[in-house]
Amino acid sequence: MLLMVLENAGMHVITVATAEEAQQSLAETSVDLLVLDWMLPGISGIEMTRRLKNDPRFTALPVILLTARAERNDRIRAFEVGVNDYITKPFSPRDLIVRINSAINISKNLN
Repeated sequence: MLLMVLENAGMHVITVATAEEAQQSLAETSVDLLVLDWMLPGISGIEMTRRLKNDPRFTALPVILLTARAERNDRIRAFEVGVNDYITKPFSPRDLIVRINSAINISKNLN
């Protein structure tokens, strides 16, 4: 459903199932933003964000973390590793689209 919502909003979307697949895709394709789930199989979305933000090639890449984890400490941890936005489930697809556009615009203005 999320893929359909984002494509209907005019976004080109690449989907992968794991952080490892995302890392491979990032090695092959340039992207404007990542939307990650915290609870990915294998490497978590939070760990993948930490690794990306420590890699000079991806330091400026905006990351939005989707998660069912709504505790304050989880939010703090996510921002400490470098996520740009944190959205708890359930969420409005329109809210996600607005946040994606905002993160991309901020990133373009900084570069």
